[in-house]
Formats: sequence, C-alpha cells, structure tokens
Amino acid sequence: MRVGLVFPQTEFGNDPIAIRDYAQTAEGLGFSHIVAYDHVLGANPNRPGGWRGPYTHESAFHEPFVLFSFMAAHTTKIQFVPGIIILPQRQTALVAKQAATLDVLSGGRLRLGVGLGWNEVEYVALNQDFHTRGRRIEEQVALLRQLWTQPLINFTGKWHTIPDAGLKPLPIQRPIPIWFGGTAEGAIKRIARLADGWLLNFRTISDARWALGELDRYLVEAGRSRETFGLEPRLPYGDGRPDAWAAAVAEWKAVGATHLSFNTMGKGFDTPAAHLAAIRQFADATKDFRSPLRETSEV
Repeated sequence: MRVGLVFPQTEFGNDPIAIRDYAQTAEGLGFSHIVAYDHVLGANPNRPGGWRGPYTHESAFHEPFVLFSFMAAHTTKIQFVPGIIILPQRQTALVAKQAATLDVLSGGRLRLGVGLGWNEVEYVALNQDFHTRGRRIEEQVALLRQLWTQPLINFTGKWHTIPDAGLKPLPIQRPIPIWFGGTAEGAIKRIARLADGWLLNFRTISDARWALGELDRYLVEAGRSRETFGLEPRLPYGDGRPDAWAAAVAEWKAVGATHLSFNTMGKGFDTPAAHLAAIRQFADATKDFRSPLRETSEV
C-alpha cells in the first residue's frame, strides 16, 4: 500500500522553509505522496445571502501546481497529488500545460486528482458555469488525455475546440494518471467509467461500504476490474492512538485500498512542528504497512 499525507495547508502557514521541511520530512520518513486541496477563492460568510461551507476567505490555500513545483525542487522521490483540482472551474488546456510542466520538472511524480467542487462562488468568480460542471468534466478528461499523449490534436467538443495544436513539452507520463473525487452516486458511475482511481472521502470503512459496492457494480458495467483500479481513502488523525491508526490502515488494505493519505488537519495543531511530530508518530505506527518509496513514484 502507498501511504501518503494530506498537506495541512489551512493550518501550516506560509513560511517557505517550513513547507520545504514538511516535504523533505515526508520523503525522509518514506511516505509515498503528498495530497493538497484546491480552492482559488474563499467566500465571506457575512456576504448578502449568507454562506455555508467548511472554508471561508480566512482559510489559506496554496495553489496546488505552484505548491508542488516548489516541493518538487526540494525532493527527489515523493509523488504529488492535487486532491482535488476543481477541474470544471479551470481552463482545460491551461491545466494540461500546468500538469505536464509539473510532471516534467518533477521527473514524472504527478498524479492528478480532479473533481467538480461545491463552491458556486468560485465558479462565478472564474466565469465558469456551475450547473454544467458534471457534463463538462467528462469532455475535459478526454481532452487532457489527448493533449498529454499526442504532439498535435484536432479536437471539437461541446465546450472545447482545438484546431491542430499541441503541448510542448509533453509530460513524462503519457498520460498522467487522473483520479477522481466525489461521493454522489452519479459521481461514482462517472468514476468507474473514466478514472484511473478514486480519492475517497469517507471517515470509516463502514461509511464507505455502500459506495464501494456501487463502484464494483459500475466497474463491471464499464468492463473494468478493481484489480487495475486505484482506491485512496483519507485517514484522520482521530484521537492520536497509534494502534487505531494501524488497525484502520489494515482494514482499508483488506477492502482493496491501494493508497491511503493521513490527515492531521482539524486537531488543533497550531504550528508546523506539531504537524511534523504527528506525521512522525504515524510513520512509526504504520511502517509495516507501507510500500517502500522508490526513485520513480508509481501510480
């Protein structure tokens, strides 16, 4: 199992030395990857009409492609996973270019997580249609894969037209793996058809069982198998018990998880040092479950 970390960017601060140290510590401890969330803008909760959501304009988010480019310059093995890029609120060709560049400069260490998002305020600000995002992401994924594997493409879709143009340089991975987030039934069906893997957002296996059953059903409908499909749940810090962490990792592995990411956010850690201490504790508790980190990260 590939075990990684969720970068606690809403709590970690903006010191580039501390961010460098986090990436290097994660790699040194043998974690396979770092996940980072994506939000371009945060809404003011006191705005007209109010606001309901887990993040506001006070929540700090580094742009994932830029953040991971910085981390890549200070590491050699660890993989980077935007988890997730809210793809339909971004220009597809620009995402293709950003992802390809990061893949080249990191030596093929990108695994791209994508999803629909939930924050309509961001879509409005970025001049994208919130209500067509589910249909548009399917066309976006098809276009990304063409741009990453062909020097020139001619593409005509409902939302995109590329007349005989292409990226240079192409990424090292052709194509870059695309993993999806999402938990709604429609999202799971889309994931089974289009994704290389699924970034799950369930706190426990019990919460996820119905969704895993739906995934298996939709994979069969799509002519695919779990044997070639990736699953990555997130494991929260919880009450900080190493025995509970080890048991949870073992349980997820038993139901077919290929990857797992450990999340230290939301536990009151108010310094980078506190987050680093937590991941060191987790690394020691789960060392028997983690696959060794290799020079070139695998999907």
